[in-house]
Amino acid sequence: MTFIDRFLPTSSDIAMDLGTANTVVYVRGRGIVLAEPSVVALQTVDGIDRVLAVGDDAKLMLGKTPQDIRAVRPLRNGVISDLEVAEQMIKHFIGKVRGSGRFLSSPEIIVCVPSNSTMVEQRAIRDAASNAGARRVWLIDECLAAALGADIPVCEPLGTMVVDIGGGTTEVGVIATGGLHLATSVRTGGDHMDEAIMAHVRRHHNMVIGEATAEHIKHDFGSALVPSDEDSRIVTVKGLDLLRGVPNEIEITTQEIAESLSESVAQIVEVVRNALESVAPEIAADIVETGIVMTGGGSLLADIDTVIAEATGLPVMIAQDPLNCVALGAGRALEDPSYRGVLQPV
Repeated sequence: MTFIDRFLPTSSDIAMDLGTANTVVYVRGRGIVLAEPSVVALQTVDGIDRVLAVGDDAKLMLGKTPQDIRAVRPLRNGVISDLEVAEQMIKHFIGKVRGSGRFLSSPEIIVCVPSNSTMVEQRAIRDAASNAGARRVWLIDECLAAALGADIPVCEPLGTMVVDIGGGTTEVGVIATGGLHLATSVRTGGDHMDEAIMAHVRRHHNMVIGEATAEHIKHDFGSALVPSDEDSRIVTVKGLDLLRGVPNEIEITTQEIAESLSESVAQIVEVVRNALESVAPEIAADIVETGIVMTGGGSLLADIDTVIAEATGLPVMIAQDPLNCVALGAGRALEDPSYRGVLQPV
């Protein structure tokens, strides 16, 4: 960027991966400029909720707020569950992006949506984005956006399967000739895995741990493959002892952690296998060559690519930037007019 360019107005158009766990924002001509948790902290004053913090600051408050403050996630299973809070969150993120540059007008926004979202859910996303200041809203299917972000040639007559494991859902899409040949999903993702770890620790060790602790355990010690007794390691976990009612720490094994995740992994494998059974023969032949491309934060779970490869007999690859893949793909659709055909006006 030149000295003069720095003071010229820039495009305000953005693409947004509005995820259950994280929101990633792409600005035309600048790339990804924001990636923060989809969390809003609300403070109740005289019976009225007001936004106290959004994103990173709000996530730090999860499980640590006084009675008049609550940290909430306005999206569940990839769709908006609290329209007013989601609107405030989107408005905050747009304002944060607009505050870092000079813009001409209200933004045109592309928002990624799950393949199984209903018209009501899509309308909620449109209303939230419009009320937050968007002049026009477009929707793009998450699997198509993930494919674009993973540099898959979506417009060519070549079948490819994309598996996007997000916080609330796992999206499976088969893409050929610029569109979705098949799309399916299961409401299992990173949040479900965190809940499984929390439930296991409570059931087998009489200890309550928070979402942040469970997420840390999953990231650092979770695996889709259950290790043998010899390969298992000891992990120290801190939480609230239910029997004594005091804070305590215990030791669990990585074998236990993997076993607690096995049901979630099995559901993901099942939806992938079911999708493969439903594709047309010619596209199935293509997938044998192109394999399965994995995106989303859940694809970073250790050995999940190995488990899916063994279950399907197909090559499985993890995208170069799985966490930002969907936002990058939506950004590509924003930047390149030739991809406008994959967008849905609302």
